[in-house]
Parts: sequence; C-alpha cells; structure tokens
Amino acid sequence: MPQPVMLASVATAVPPFILKQRDVAAAARQGFSGRYRDFERVAGVFTNSGILQRHAVRPIDFYFGPLGWPDRTKAYLEGAVDLFVDAATKALDSAGVGAADVDTIVTVSSTGIATPSLEARAAARMGFRADVERVPVFGLGCAGGVSGLSIASRLAQARPGAIVLMVGVEICTLAFRLDELTKANIVATALFGDGAAACVLRAGEAGLAAVEMSGQHTWPDTLDIMGWNVDPQGFGVIFDRAIPPFAEEHIAPAVAGILGRAGLSLADVDRFACHPGGSKVVAALERALSLEQGVLDHERNVLADYGNMSAPTALFVLERLIDAGLPSRTLLTAMGPGFTASCVSLKRAA
Repeated sequence: MPQPVMLASVATAVPPFILKQRDVAAAARQGFSGRYRDFERVAGVFTNSGILQRHAVRPIDFYFGPLGWPDRTKAYLEGAVDLFVDAATKALDSAGVGAADVDTIVTVSSTGIATPSLEARAAARMGFRADVERVPVFGLGCAGGVSGLSIASRLAQARPGAIVLMVGVEICTLAFRLDELTKANIVATALFGDGAAACVLRAGEAGLAAVEMSGQHTWPDTLDIMGWNVDPQGFGVIFDRAIPPFAEEHIAPAVAGILGRAGLSLADVDRFACHPGGSKVVAALERALSLEQGVLDHERNVLADYGNMSAPTALFVLERLIDAGLPSRTLLTAMGPGFTASCVSLKRAA
C-alpha cells in the first residue's frame, strides 16, 4: 500500500514595500481619472475590495512611471528570486531539513518570464544539490498554489522518502499598467500584491497533514474569464467575465465532482480553505458552498493584509489555519485561468 504523502511545512514571504490601499487609490486617480472617463464609476473597487494594504517589490512611484518589458523583467527576476529564497528557507527550516536534502523542486509562477527558471537562479544562494530535479510550472495563475501542491504531492508519492519542495512566487504588481485604460486594469491595480509561499512534502514521514487527494475541473469555453494579454509593454490582465457570479453558480458542482472521484462529498469537509480573489469572490464562495456568511475569516484577513497575490494566496490562508489548529479534513481550493478549479484535501496528522 502506498505510503501517505505528508505536508511537513508551509511558509510564506512578502517583499519589503507596503502599498496602503488609500495611497494606491490616490495614485490611480492621479494617473487615470483625467484620461479614463469611467474611472470614478470603477474606483469604488479600491474601497469595496476588502484590501487594506499590499506588499510590492518596488515602491509605489515605480509603478506609475513609464515601464516596458525590460524594466518589468528586471524587477520580476530580482524580486521573485529574493522571495523564493525567503519562503523556501523558512519552509525547509520549519521541516527540519536543509536545501541540500531537497530532491525535487516545483516552482510555480505566472507573473514573469525567467529562463533559466527561478529555482536555478536561486540555487547557489540556497545550496541545492547539482542533481536536484527542477519542475518549473507557468500559466496556472491564481490556481497555481493549489495545483502546485498537488503536483508536488504526486512527485513525492512516486519516490517514497524523497523531499519535494514546492515554491509559488508571484509578482502581480508588475501587471499595473498606466497605458491600459480599461476596467480590468483598474480592478487589477486595486487587487494585486506580491508574495511567495513554500511547502515541503515527503512520503512515509511525520508531518502536519496527509495529502489525501487532489483534482481539477476545467470548464469549456471559458478562456476569456481570466488570463494575460502579452504586448510590447508587458502582461495585460484579462477579466472579461465577472468571476463572483460564475463562482457562485459553478463551483459547488465542480468541487463535488472532484471529491466524488475520491469517494468524498461536500459534507465530509470540515473546513474549506479558499483562494480569496476579492471580497465579492469570498462571499460568493460562502454562498455557493452553503457556508455561513463570515466563516471564511482567514481568507478575508489574508486579503485585507496582502491583497490577491495569485498562486501563493491560498497557502497564506492554509498557514493561518495551521497556526490556529487544522480541523480533521481541510479542502484547499482555488480558481484560475482555464477557467479551472483546483482542490487538495488535507487530513490532519494524528
């Protein structure tokens, strides 16, 4: 019988610059209001998003200057490698292992282009072995942290005793665009922050929780819901359909189907740990999953403190749940480009 894959640790990291939401709103008004006639109608997102502050790899003035691919890429590479090292070091220390003990690294990031990929750029600072297996993953967006955890757990299952490090790093603030006079761009400016999260997994060892099952659901004809446009200035956000109503209508059947493939039901879940894409998304998830309004408290608190950091955000929620005491079964969920729902079920260690 296969040995269970155990989650040995979860750790998070954020960059040094703090963007207060009121300051971003003021800067956005200065940058957009004279050129985008619908700005005031959209500007309410800065106050109703549930976000108080975010962290960024650069100070606020950087984002409201002229930026192209070289500027954004430089900031991405510097900031993402620093965050990778910070989060990975914390996770390894918490698990009681060193970087030289790591057999496989899964690196998830969709907010910049790095070739060589981030784990290779961080290798010398971390002290990874020359024979470490590298698995960089791009394009999963907000679902990346949960999907990355799933990928890492399957790799750990395939090689019992191997230590697998999963790191999700996103520099979402580099998608801020003064040249994009669209509602989607204003919303992105109000929501996105930077951050990283890391997990250590291994089969047949003690840990915080066992990875019980995982799965995904991708809806057909939904490529327009979320993603990137790529142009000479950088990434431009795609939000062509409202995500909260879509989530409210579709997430419960999708999650029920994922659980059903493992012989579980929605009623078997003690705590849903959800990616908090925004305050309206969190409320929609509570309604969709028949949860009492306000029960996703860690999600709202992470959103208030850090904003939407894309892939790592769900793992920030998981870290708070671990600190508070994991329930018996936690279902980690996130939605991302595809449009896809990703789930990982965690059973608390005895």
